[in-house]
Amino acid sequence: MANGKCTLDSPAQGATGIPATIDLLTKDSIKIKIESIGATYAARYVDGHLQGTFTQNGIKIPLNMKETAPDGPKRPQTPKGPFPYTTEEVTFTNTKAGATLAGTLTVPKGGAKRVLIMVTGSGPENRDEEVAYHKPFAVIADRLARAGIATLRYDDRGVGQSVGGETKHTTSLDVAEDAIAGIEWLRAQKRFKKVGLLGHSEGGLISFMLAAQKKVDFVVSLAGPAVRGDSIMLYQAHTSGNPFTKNISAEQLRSMMKTNTWVSYFMDYDPTDNIANTKCPVLALNGSKDCQVPADMNIPVLRRLLPKNKKNVIKEYEGLNHMFQHCTTGRPDEYYTLEETMSEEVLSDIVTWVKKL
Repeated sequence: MANGKCTLDSPAQGATGIPATIDLLTKDSIKIKIESIGATYAARYVDGHLQGTFTQNGIKIPLNMKETAPDGPKRPQTPKGPFPYTTEEVTFTNTKAGATLAGTLTVPKGGAKRVLIMVTGSGPENRDEEVAYHKPFAVIADRLARAGIATLRYDDRGVGQSVGGETKHTTSLDVAEDAIAGIEWLRAQKRFKKVGLLGHSEGGLISFMLAAQKKVDFVVSLAGPAVRGDSIMLYQAHTSGNPFTKNISAEQLRSMMKTNTWVSYFMDYDPTDNIANTKCPVLALNGSKDCQVPADMNIPVLRRLLPKNKKNVIKEYEGLNHMFQHCTTGRPDEYYTLEETMSEEVLSDIVTWVKKL
């Protein structure tokens, strides 16, 4: 807040500059409203800290804050030039949705036989899938390019340089259609023999959607859901540490989130048919400490449903979280504190598997 202007930043979600209004401001109290996301924050200033509650869509979460240094934390894996590969700023269009997606095509010098389009997790994210100052997609693209593999990563609708299209009521189907537009653009370039999809979280769910439609030649699913969405969201609610959602039922959760189009679709979406119809090679990876898409819930389903293919690899990494970082708790509030963006073992396994195709 400066000069009477109030905005909300959520580094963990890569969201900045969200407009907010001040309903109350005194020497020791503040209350703000963030209308665009249906949220409020009320707090008191106690011993140098703000102690308060963040409320969104009927769900209340304790949220205490303190002032920190403006510089971001160390992220040693974030790529720094000069680079031994080329990057091209490109756009492609989802004509049906009226959306133009902007991204970065990263190509090894001398070209590449394989290219992966990269699809981010849920929520509006930029082409680097930036979360808590981490840029996992930039890290992956860098490692793949150094190994002779091209990638296309792009800003989600309404983020960065991507423009047009519905953004308020989108679902995973809309995300899938944007990815299809990118795949068709890549194939039209006639520069690559194989086009694959690397998706993280919701992006992993999208990967099976498009693999079942035979849109891609291979899939890398990073913590992609393999069970119905309501099972995932109930698990998250029950294990979040929030006392308000510890014992919530699926019906209560649906009622609270009924105005959220994305959540409503996700809770009803069952990926099992698409997984069972995925005939292309699949690399599916999960971390044992993932608190968002738990490995023990999803990996057995993948092993049971995926058609037999000698090139398929399904792997669980001990001690890694949803972002594939070595961690202590695995909870999302830990992402910011970790310097590692992605496990070197995971990066190496992705490179090795794709090169063998």
